[in-house]
Amino acid sequence: MTCVDLSQWNTFIHQHSDAHLLQSGLWGELKAEFGWIPYRFMYASGGMQLLVRELPFGFRMAYLPKGPVGEIDLSFWSEVDAFCRKNHIFLLKIEPDLWEPQSVSVVGNYSSCVLGKSVQPRRTVVVNLEGNEEVWLNRMKQKTRYNIRLAEKKGVIVKPSSNIHLFYELLITTGRRDKFGIHALEYYQKAYELFSPGEKCVLLIATYQTNPLAAIMVFRQGKRAWYFYGASNNKERERMPTYLLQWEGMRWAKQLGCQIYDLWGVPDEEEDTLEKHFLDRNDGLWGVYRFKRGFGGVLMRSVGAWDCVYDPLRYRLYRLISHIKNME
Repeated sequence: MTCVDLSQWNTFIHQHSDAHLLQSGLWGELKAEFGWIPYRFMYASGGMQLLVRELPFGFRMAYLPKGPVGEIDLSFWSEVDAFCRKNHIFLLKIEPDLWEPQSVSVVGNYSSCVLGKSVQPRRTVVVNLEGNEEVWLNRMKQKTRYNIRLAEKKGVIVKPSSNIHLFYELLITTGRRDKFGIHALEYYQKAYELFSPGEKCVLLIATYQTNPLAAIMVFRQGKRAWYFYGASNNKERERMPTYLLQWEGMRWAKQLGCQIYDLWGVPDEEEDTLEKHFLDRNDGLWGVYRFKRGFGGVLMRSVGAWDCVYDPLRYRLYRLISHIKNME
C-alpha cells in the first residue's frame, strides 16, 4: 500500500461518489484539529483514511470510520496489520460503510478481530431524494407533511447562516433539555470553516419574527447527505420549526446532486419494537425516532464495528475504562 498526501486523497475520493463523508479528506482535517492523526493509504483497487490517536497511559489506537473505499483487497489487510504493529497500536477499530445483511469480509481473516462497540449510530433512517418534492411528500407520514406546511403558514423562515455562535447557544439549550453531550464551540466552528467553502455543509437556521428557534447542520459527500447536528430552544415550538428545517435540508442536498439524505441515528431496535413503543418511550433516542420516522425514509442498520486487538491486556483495560465512563 502507498501512503498519500491530502491532495492525492482528495483526488481519489472525488472519483468515488459513493464514499462516506467520514472518509473524506476534510473530515480527516477536522479530526486532526482535535487529537487525531489521519493516515491515507491507497492500494490497487481502493484506499482508506485511518485515524490514529494517543490515549492516556501510552495507549495508541486506530480507527477506520466508514471505510475502506472502493474494492476490498483482502491482501491489503496484512499491510494494515504491519502498520499497526510497527506504530505500537493496541487496537484497530474498523467500522465499514456497509448495511446489513451485507458481508463483512472487509475485516479479512484476522483471528484477533472481535465484534466491538460502534462509534457511529448503528441504526438510522435514510430518505430517498430521487423524484420531485411531491414524491417525497407522498412518502411522508401525514402528520409530518402537515407540520412542514404548518411551519410555513405560521411564519417560520429558514435561511442559511454562518452564525456558529448562535447555533452553539441553541445546542447548549438542547443538550440541557434532552440530556446529551455536545462538542466544544471550536469543533462546530472548525467543521463549518472546512466544509462550507465547497458547499459541503450548510447551517440552516429557522426564525420567527427574527427570533431564532432552531438550527441544523447538514453535510454532503458525493451522492449522499447527512443530518449530523441539530438544536432548538424552548420557544415557539408549536410552530414546528424543526420539520421545516429538515425539509429545507433535503432540498439543499437535492439541489447539489444528492440522492440520499441520512437522518443519522435512531434507537438500535427492530422496526416492530420501534413502532410499538415510539409513543410511550422518551429515553435515549426514542424521541428522535418519533420525529424522524415521519419523513418517509427506510430504517437501515450498519454491519457494526470490529475491534482488531494487538495488545489484549491494554484492550481489556480500555474496555473497562470505557465501561466506567458510560456509567457516569
